Amino acid sequence: MVATPKRLYKGTAGTTSSTAYTVPSGITTIVKNIVITNKTSNAATATITIAGTEIVYQNPIAANDTVILDLSLVMNATETITVQAGTANAINIYISGVEVS
Repeated sequence: MVATPKRLYKGTAGTTSSTAYTVPSGITTIVKNIVITNKTSNAATATITIAGTEIVYQNPIAANDTVILDLSLVMNATETITVQAGTANAINIYISGVEVS
């Protein structure tokens, strides 16, 4: 078994749900850390769905604030992470994990 630390996603979430990461075939992924930053002067919401379950749902992030989630969520091959913001160009998301093959 080989465990490879990996950046799973880095970017600005759009206002429609979009796939940020898909677990490759033959791989198990463990999501370890999510950093959500609101880079605007107004509160904005973020939604992050992992393997079909909303782990962050329309969560308000205060203006110019950062929320850090330390996790240990297991994902199987072909499962996805999707991201969405309530306000355009407001929410940056960085997701780190480990791919195990």
